[in-house]
Amino acid sequence: MRIIFMGSPGFAIPSLKILLENKYTIPAVVTTPDRKQGRGLQYKCCELKQFAQDNGLRISEPEFLNDDKFIEELKSLNPDLFIVVAFRILPERVYKIPRYGSVNIHASLLPKYRGAAPINHVLINGEKETGVTSFYLEKKVDTGNIILQKKILIEDDDNFDTLHDKLSEAGAEICLETVKMIQSGNITTMTQDDSISSNAPKIYKEDCEINWNKNAEPIHNLVRGLSSVPGAYTKLEGKSTKILRTALTNINSTGKPGELTIENRKLYVNTSDKMLDILELQPEGKKKMRAIDFINGIDKTKKYCFFCK
Repeated sequence: MRIIFMGSPGFAIPSLKILLENKYTIPAVVTTPDRKQGRGLQYKCCELKQFAQDNGLRISEPEFLNDDKFIEELKSLNPDLFIVVAFRILPERVYKIPRYGSVNIHASLLPKYRGAAPINHVLINGEKETGVTSFYLEKKVDTGNIILQKKILIEDDDNFDTLHDKLSEAGAEICLETVKMIQSGNITTMTQDDSISSNAPKIYKEDCEINWNKNAEPIHNLVRGLSSVPGAYTKLEGKSTKILRTALTNINSTGKPGELTIENRKLYVNTSDKMLDILELQPEGKKKMRAIDFINGIDKTKKYCFFCK
């Protein structure tokens, strides 16, 4: 079976890797063009492209997916199947090219959490389980018929980084099993129930700002869902500070929301109900640090408050 693989971030690598390990023919990897990144604005390739290069695979980097030249290139490779993992929205004239269609590996239990940021949103919403889904691409994003699903329990200490890695590996298993089913012709699908669908849109900077007037648990979940990148943030003495790891407590707040309390060499912040234990943070212009290191570097005689005037 000839499979053209499409993706860009590291999340997609285990799925491509498992196809290579199982001797599937990958005539091309379609990914995003190199972009300027970092302070020096140097061109840098995405993680999937680097992996594909390391494995000697042909790489296609279209700027526009509707480009006629790109579409003719895909057709010339005579693909049986497209596997799409964490990539751009494909035009209909692209995803209909392969004779067995195009399959997406999505990091949620569809139809829940359709969209670009399902891992972030399941954590932000305090979900206890999530998973991966393989489904056929259709015109409307993330709505095609489901082939397979695999559930993953969300642990209390999971954050975006840990859950991302779990789902990436689970996605690889689903990817291989899905390809085998399609190849054998022994496949059944299930339509999605739109009535239970939910959205997981792209995360923007304004979504990352912490509102200390909320209860501790939703703030804690926001931190989990955005850690380590892009990071939930607040302001301390006019400078941005990322809050990267917290823990819930049963200690009632004793100050106004956002006010910091140091007790027994621990750093607490008041919310609308309980104290939140800050374990790791990153002040603007500095490396991430443990709370104890932050405590050791501040004036203990001063009152500190996030976003307080």
